[in-house]
Amino acid sequence: MFDLLIFDLDGTLIDSRLDLANAVNATRRHMGMATLDNERVYSYVGNGAAVLIRRALGDQATEAEVQEALEYFLEYYREHDLDFTTLYPGVHESLDRLAGAQKKMAVLTNKPVRVSQAIVQGLGVAHHFFRVYGGNSFEFKKPSSVGIEVLMEQAEVSRERTLMVGDSSVDVETARNARIACCGVTYGFQPESLDITPPDIKVDSMEQMVDWVLGTGARKGTESDES
Repeated sequence: MFDLLIFDLDGTLIDSRLDLANAVNATRRHMGMATLDNERVYSYVGNGAAVLIRRALGDQATEAEVQEALEYFLEYYREHDLDFTTLYPGVHESLDRLAGAQKKMAVLTNKPVRVSQAIVQGLGVAHHFFRVYGGNSFEFKKPSSVGIEVLMEQAEVSRERTLMVGDSSVDVETARNARIACCGVTYGFQPESLDITPPDIKVDSMEQMVDWVLGTGARKGTESDES
């Protein structure tokens, strides 16, 4: 069915919520502000580090304050990106299965590229991806389709045989803009957004996605009306 699978990172392959919340709150303390509830920080994730920090500081923050906070956040997060971050259950095994089926895989995230590459390397799955692209790899971040267009060209795979896998409406919109199929995972950061912008199929685990892609096992996912 698909020869190229493009994965989001945070909320899809990795549970990085606590490290992100800790980095955001360290940044707020640096800026002389009170810390935020972790759940609130989680709701800000998905559109890249700059947007995350703008949301975390609030509308009253000046551009200079945002830039200072962003620099501090990126430095702090690079030093603490694997304190608590883990692969979601079944992700490692699922990537192994896809590799065994000779599927091409890549990561396309709005997270900065250097830290994204360091995380997948540190978690032992970097060898599965022929490319890891971040929010600063291209002129435009997701939901722009530019990253998918580049990956399809590099992998020499058509739109019809390319699948985006993510946990939020940003990933679905990215897939729609690139005119490719999308699988949404319900265990991530923003599963409620998948009800607003439905993917072609929703799954409750990475194993279910692999079963669907490889045509094995029961289809436990919920196909949307767009399928």
